[in-house]
Amino acid sequence: MAQITKMSRREAAGLLPAAAFAATDRRKTVAAIVTEYRYWSHADVVVGRLLGGYSPNGVHQPPRTRVVSMFTHQIAKQDMSRDLAARHGFKIYPTIEQALTLGGPKLAVDAVCFVGEHGDYPANDVGQKMYPRYELFSQILDVIEKNGKPVPCFFDKHLSYSWEKAAEMWARVQKLKIPFLCGSSVTVTPRTPPLELELETPIENAVVVGHGDLDAYGFHLLETAQCMLERRKGGETGVARVEWIEGDEAIRNWRNGPGAWSNALLELAGPPQRTRRPPVLFVVDYRDGVKLAAFMLEANSRIFAARANGRIVSTRFGPEKPDRPLPHFDGFVYCIEELFTTGKALNPPERTVLTTGILAHLFESRRAKKAIETPLGISYRGPRKAFVQTS
Repeated sequence: MAQITKMSRREAAGLLPAAAFAATDRRKTVAAIVTEYRYWSHADVVVGRLLGGYSPNGVHQPPRTRVVSMFTHQIAKQDMSRDLAARHGFKIYPTIEQALTLGGPKLAVDAVCFVGEHGDYPANDVGQKMYPRYELFSQILDVIEKNGKPVPCFFDKHLSYSWEKAAEMWARVQKLKIPFLCGSSVTVTPRTPPLELELETPIENAVVVGHGDLDAYGFHLLETAQCMLERRKGGETGVARVEWIEGDEAIRNWRNGPGAWSNALLELAGPPQRTRRPPVLFVVDYRDGVKLAAFMLEANSRIFAARANGRIVSTRFGPEKPDRPLPHFDGFVYCIEELFTTGKALNPPERTVLTTGILAHLFESRRAKKAIETPLGISYRGPRKAFVQTS
């Protein structure tokens, strides 16, 4: 007689039609709203992990939620969404409202994953890619407001190229009391060496060095600095002034700026050189007197350093030897599913709101060719225990 073994729920699901298994699946349901879905787009590396699982700290985690619908604003030449819908049993809808209501009259999902990154969109005169994040996310907010049901929402990266649009969205999120997570995946990547500043750490000036596109990667760089600086004594109180400096003047600032800026990183990153693109320096003056210098170079690294408690501390954002592709997204999707399953964000959304404003005003400084004052009086405190991957 053949031995009878206990079949797992997941194995049993493979013997059932997708619709039949879905009827028994008690996981929270998710609508994915994306600009486009192609290989290694942000939709792929975020929603793909919601579909197939992910490995925070190198340990595989099956999805704790279930993607049931999707809306794609654009269909990429190498689109993956239609094939994935057939494989995973979710439906692609022609409008955002239908994706959230599953074609019915009322909001019918437990959470929304919004990824407004990648796609064929124009850039403005100063180099900001004008993603329609405000226009698309406003439609999500319209459905939530109409139904009076504040479901958790995840918003990938910064809120908008425009501070006015970002501020309006954030005000609506607060008004509707939506559990909200947003921001950069880099903030939860392993740090080499490990560094987590205690809350209320006295911090003087800080430096961060990064690479890549000045808009998309400039945001990552500024938010890696912000997730450290928000832990300083007194918490965050906002930003008074920003300035965009590039080319030879950026190099002069590196070499001759305040010692707390340049000396902390000269040995770690090496001095900037003129290569394919002149170096760019973002200067951020916080309202409490702290000054941040963020250098955009071409070296493939993100390094943070600050004078804290009278000594220089520094770390590189990213594992020394990654053992899997894009490990920062493993930790990021863990945070997303924590939001979707518990209704609580592990990281403060104010961090991203402030960073959005800093970057938007830096581009205004680039346009004006001078330092500009900002209205960014955003106050908050960092989490007592931040989630950061260790591997």
